Order: sequence, then C-alpha cells, then structure tokens
Amino acid sequence: MIRTIVRQPDGTLQTDVPVMELPGLLSRPEITVWIDLDPHELEEREVERLLQEQFQFHPLAVDDALRETHMPRVDDWHDALYVVLHSVRFDHSTRRIHTPELDIFLRKNLLVTYHVEAIPAVEAVMSVVIRDAQRMSNGPDNLLYQICDHIVAEYMPLAEQLDDWIDEIEHAILTDPSPHLLTRILRQKRRLIRLRRSLSALREVFNKLARDNYAVIDASDRVYFRDVYDHTVRLYDIVESMRDLVSGTLDTYLSMTSNRTNEVMKTLTITSVIFMPISFLTSFFGMNFFADEFALHPDRSFAWLFWPGLLLTASLPPGHVSLDEIPALGVTDITTSAIPLRGTSPRPAGFLVQS
Repeated sequence: MIRTIVRQPDGTLQTDVPVMELPGLLSRPEITVWIDLDPHELEEREVERLLQEQFQFHPLAVDDALRETHMPRVDDWHDALYVVLHSVRFDHSTRRIHTPELDIFLRKNLLVTYHVEAIPAVEAVMSVVIRDAQRMSNGPDNLLYQICDHIVAEYMPLAEQLDDWIDEIEHAILTDPSPHLLTRILRQKRRLIRLRRSLSALREVFNKLARDNYAVIDASDRVYFRDVYDHTVRLYDIVESMRDLVSGTLDTYLSMTSNRTNEVMKTLTITSVIFMPISFLTSFFGMNFFADEFALHPDRSFAWLFWPGLLLTASLPPGHVSLDEIPALGVTDITTSAIPLRGTSPRPAGFLVQS
C-alpha cells in the first residue's frame, strides 16, 4: 500500500495522490511530499522500482532498506539521506522486546518511509499532519524530527515497565527466593541488553543529525534533533542504571540462596552434634571386650585385649612416617639392591646411610 500526503504552497493538503503524478509535483521545490510504503500489498520489485527509478535514490541505499537487517544509522548521499531507525514494542506472546526497523529517505522536499511492520510513530505523526496541515509547513526534515521524537518516546513506557518488574523481583527475593526467580532475573538482563544496544545506535544517529552538516537538513532544525539526542542519552543512562540494578539483584539472589543453604547445613550439624554422644555410647559399650566371653569362644575371656588395642590405635598416627618424609629425617640414600659391585662388599637390602 502506498500512502501519500502532498502539501501545496497555499497550505492545503492532498492525500492518496497517484504515484504517476508525483514526479511532476517533486519538480516544484515549494511542494512537500510524504510517501509511506507498506510492502504487505506491494511486491519487493515494485518497491525497488519506485525507490530507484521513480525517486532516484541510490541502489545501495535501496538494497539496504529492502534487507531489513541493519542497526540504526545515517548514510549521506549528498542530495539525499538514508536513515535507519528502530521502534520498540513488547511482544507479550514471546515475552521479548521487539525492535521493528523503519527506513527513511529524505530529500529537500520529499520524505519516504518504508517499513515491513506497523510503526506507531509513523501512524501518530501522519494522523497529526492530516488533522493539522501546519505540522508539515516546516519541510520534510521537520517531519523526520517528529517521527524521531515519537520513536524515542516509545522507549520510556517500556523502561518504566522494566523498572517495575525489577522491583517485583527484588521484593520476591527478600520474601521467597524460589528457583524460578533466577529465570526472571536473566530474562530481564537479556531485555535490558537488547534495549541498550538499540538505544546506543539511536544515540549515535541523533548525534549525527544534530551536529553534522547535511544538505537536506536546515541548520535551524538541528536544535530539534539535539533535543531528541538529549532524551536518548537520558534513556540510555536509565537503562544502564537498571542493568546495574539487575546485576545487584542477581548477586542478592545468590547470596540469599547461599544463606538458605547455610541454614540447612547448620540444622544438620546441630542434629549430628545432638546424636553424636548417643552414637558414641552405643558403639563404645556395645563392643564385645566388656562381655564375659566372645561368641566364637564361649570358654575364653578376652576383656584384657581392650587396653592394648586402645594403646596400639593411639600410637599409629604419631608412628606413621611416609616415604616422602624420609629426607626430612636426614636420610640421603636408600639402596634396595643386594647385588654387590666388583671389588666391594655386599650391602644388605634397605641399608640406610645417615648424612
């Protein structure tokens, strides 16, 4: 579908002007034309023909617009500007942030908007222009500013919604830190990363539009783009602070989970300490050393073996010396072979030489 709005020099508006009449209108610099292309009712070849042959835009810019895979940016083609913007909306079905692309071609008296999905900013500005023709009196570069301003305004409600969700997660962590909260925290982190990436690119676009010299943008209109740039910077800072907040929320969740684990271990330790004396008594006095006789030898009593066994067990740890500790005791050589060398006396196996 092709929607057109033409502003005549006397201030009157014409809508739905046939495409074949547009070249004659564009030859008059005092006339402002806005064309909105919706590819749902147009084939890609027809859109490409209109942009290249009818409006004489550069083939590379047209090819970029038809691909729909670009981050926000500005390309200067001397007599025209190619601008890529990202709108934003929250998809409730997938619970993800979606950033549909808006491609804009700008000339001195022509504005062309191309988008695959519906862009609320385009619809809002177009409806305002139709109601008030004065909104189109400052040229197509001012229309570009109005679209940019509406797009940036779409990010603020989403940022506020994300901030409310982060507050809910923080409250849930302090009251009931259940495992599903980790999924919610990581989902919020991914959303903020997506939002930050889009705002970062938009910030660079508006900075260029506000500071660089373009033939199709009046110097008096740069101040408007500077205002949009300031709003974008403020939004970017808000998203950055929320990213830090989510990181702190994740640390709080892990700390709360660790504290709960410590409480469980504390309970288990207390229970073990309570039952340890009982277990010691039952195992100590349940030994057969204190019985009158062993079950296997009813005619013999072995109670006297208890004390030697206890002394032997107690002496094992101090008397144990591993092979790694032998050098520390001053032993410098160990000869395990009992085969004598020629001209020497045989040395017994295991003979130790003290240093």
